[in-house]
Amino acid sequence: MSDSIFIIQSGLAEGRRKSRLPGLLDIMQSASGLVLALFMWGHMFFVASILLPQGETIMWIVTRFFEGYFFFGRSIHWLVSCVAAFVALVFVTHALLAVRKFPAGYRQFRAIRSHTRAMRHEDSTLWIWQVYTGFLLFFLASAHLYQMMIWPQNIGPYASSDRVWSDGLWPFYLAMLLAVELHAGIGLYRLAVKWDLLPASRVFLKRLKWALTAFFLILGLATLGAYMKIGYEHRYQVGERYTPETLPDWLLRLAPAEDFQELRRMRTIPAEEAR
Repeated sequence: MSDSIFIIQSGLAEGRRKSRLPGLLDIMQSASGLVLALFMWGHMFFVASILLPQGETIMWIVTRFFEGYFFFGRSIHWLVSCVAAFVALVFVTHALLAVRKFPAGYRQFRAIRSHTRAMRHEDSTLWIWQVYTGFLLFFLASAHLYQMMIWPQNIGPYASSDRVWSDGLWPFYLAMLLAVELHAGIGLYRLAVKWDLLPASRVFLKRLKWALTAFFLILGLATLGAYMKIGYEHRYQVGERYTPETLPDWLLRLAPAEDFQELRRMRTIPAEEAR
């Protein structure tokens, strides 16, 4: 009997084809997780612009850039909705790929937890925490992304602060901050170990992971505190939108001609120079 006939009859050829799927799914899960983690870091820096000097104005500028205000002559809110929809698609894809590795039932979960406690294996413990935080993010991140898709116009120094304080959503954002930072930090560490992305030891990677987690948690808590403070001070003017009193000349020239007319007169910038 030839080798090819033996392989076909024994089922080895079919098994070899099927074995590629788990690897492909792992690559997709890792890639989608990396995209989400990088997006989360970028998003954190954008919302943390409120902490800078004249933070309310800077946050307003960042928001208007994403809405196309300085490029199209008006805010196009559905651009934000499109970004949120894309992130939601990646998030759902990542969640579906990750859930196949979750314990299938309480008995499996209890067995894994017992083995983890007995072995005291730190990487296994981190994976358990990734399951916990991932389960929370199914609900928290989905609700936040839905909110951004449906009400993209409610983003800005006052609008975001009113949502945090006057709408009472600061516990929601606090829980999501803790869950997403822990989940992303652990995920990136496991990604680096699994695919050997960095030429470093596990000890170094764990220290780097905890340093990054601590940095983004501190940054996130400070940012949430700033929005809570602004929201508290603005609690009697809920619904009012922030309008900056000043802008750099180069941004003033990009702003629509009908906006900031008084500021243009003070700066002697002709309206026809504006977009």
